[in-house]
Amino acid sequence: MSTTVAAESPTRDVANTVRRRTVAQAIVEYLQVQYSEYDGERRRLIPGMYGIFGHGNSVGLAQGIDEYGTDFPHYQGKNEQNMVHAAIGFAKASNRAATLACTASAGPGSTNMVTGAATATTNRLPVLLFPADIINNRFGDPVLQQIEHPVERDVSANDCFRPVSRYFDRITHPAQLLSTLPEAMRILTDPVDTGAAVVCLPQDIQGAEFDFPESFFTPRVWNIRRRPATEDEIDAAAEIIRGAKQPLVIAGGGVRYSKAQSELARFSTAFGIPVAETFAGKGSGPLGDLGVGGIGTTGTIGANRLAHDADVVICVGTRLQDFITASHSLFQNPDVKFVNLNVGSFDAHKMGSFPVIGDARTSLTSLHDRLALTRYETPAAYREEIAQAQSATQEIRDHDLQDFSDELMSQAQVIESLNQVSTNEDTLVVGSGGVVEGIHKAWDPSNGTEIHFEYANSCMGHELPAGLGHRLAKPDDPGEIYVVIGDGAYFMQPTELVTAAQEHKKIIVIVIDNRGHQCIWPLQVGKGAPAEFGTQLRERNPETGRLDGPIVDVDIAANAASFGCASWSATTLEEFDTALDEAKNQDRPAVVVAHVEPWRYLTSNGAFWDVGVPMTSERPGNQAGTAKHLEGRATQRFYAATVPSTDK
Repeated sequence: MSTTVAAESPTRDVANTVRRRTVAQAIVEYLQVQYSEYDGERRRLIPGMYGIFGHGNSVGLAQGIDEYGTDFPHYQGKNEQNMVHAAIGFAKASNRAATLACTASAGPGSTNMVTGAATATTNRLPVLLFPADIINNRFGDPVLQQIEHPVERDVSANDCFRPVSRYFDRITHPAQLLSTLPEAMRILTDPVDTGAAVVCLPQDIQGAEFDFPESFFTPRVWNIRRRPATEDEIDAAAEIIRGAKQPLVIAGGGVRYSKAQSELARFSTAFGIPVAETFAGKGSGPLGDLGVGGIGTTGTIGANRLAHDADVVICVGTRLQDFITASHSLFQNPDVKFVNLNVGSFDAHKMGSFPVIGDARTSLTSLHDRLALTRYETPAAYREEIAQAQSATQEIRDHDLQDFSDELMSQAQVIESLNQVSTNEDTLVVGSGGVVEGIHKAWDPSNGTEIHFEYANSCMGHELPAGLGHRLAKPDDPGEIYVVIGDGAYFMQPTELVTAAQEHKKIIVIVIDNRGHQCIWPLQVGKGAPAEFGTQLRERNPETGRLDGPIVDVDIAANAASFGCASWSATTLEEFDTALDEAKNQDRPAVVVAHVEPWRYLTSNGAFWDVGVPMTSERPGNQAGTAKHLEGRATQRFYAATVPSTDK
């Protein structure tokens, strides 16, 4: 029951009464009455808060949650970066219609969340962060963990959040909440502007009291609306596509977020247009004759062949990251045109695209209707090219999944085993390292498993806490949450397994142990280095002074068991399959460690990826590697603006 304090009017109605609360208490009560609504489905926008409490927030937000969090659970994080990754996973599982708030103490606790904020903003995913800040009144300056800037006295460590956030504010007076919190909610529910919303809370301000208007706590629904593209954009886009003989669709994360999978399949089937997928779009394209899998640097050979010659590329809800475009070298048709269906103008104009700015599902529906009027379809010869591209992909996939003499099981074989047993009730969470290529290129999505990539920020350590965030968002779903990571990612952020055990939330973590960051090894060697440097888990060699000694043996399964997880180590596919079957029967977090051949990767598709190379070196290998890389740079293109014929 809230307490009201009478304002000047004696009527004491909602418009003229106030609640005397601290800033922290007001935040907690406000968040509990915020809702989102998407396609008629209403839910709590911020149903709980992750937090690690220190002196900066333990008597501020912690007190507010404890006293006023009647329907506002607190999740006890084990690392501040992990908390944000869990919130990202929650947001993905909720299709961006809900997320978690996160709070951390001042100084390093708060700046630990910066990487999570960058990951959220890069991926266009909503998270709400409340980093504690230095004391506003400055009576005790410099306080513990304060950075003293000699010129800009209002700067604190939390200013690090500014470049990685979609919204940033610092509360220096309680009344600021009246405008700041609604604006943060708007950002979180805006498909264009969403990302990390950061509201910094100085320690003394968290406990400052204020008479907040009672109307501030009135329940509010934030509608996530489907904005239609304009008719002239749809007409012009249809005209461009009608002239295509070899069109290709690239399906991005926007297909998933707009729930446009069925509409995309209908569009593809009606006109005979193949669909390739980005990382965030993996599994959102059609199955069967027109689904050609991942595209780009880690894509399938078939999708890339079609992209090389495509005359019109129809981009749907994608950022066109460099891995997807092979650093602007993938599309080599001299007359290629781009049509970009995107909810945001910034992304819709990339690579000279003709922009169709609006919700992906509504845009696809309108575009389908326009093309259907002219009975457009791709030529029969192109359908044969699509079939040949799929056959080429399957041939390489079969090769990569075979047993190789005198080798351990491969990473690809482990992923294939998981692929075979997962179902349409399950979720796969992945985000960095060599497993990215294995799933983007070789995972067969026909089993219906929901796939969630984080490869916009490629944040090692994101996956495990994000998997927990998925489970927190869907605690009653019968399917499994599978997190697939390498040993390098496990070493970075394993501690949210403790939180999973603490909350009795089951996830199955598959750790592919190849004793280091082996996906970087081929990059180094491929650019001419005589051997890897600093990528493998080795002891320091006293003779060379470098990390090229014996392999360091780490028992990851034992480590996971110490966190309260069921765990297994597997060295053969038979052992892996048995462990996975037993893990599915557990009622607690489970970790399966698969020891794989360290240097066995999927067959390269030959696509270019631009990275920094040494422009000067005394090593012949580096010289040759750099020369070859410069040949790849010569294939990069500038794509002129695509305009319909009526605009020429």
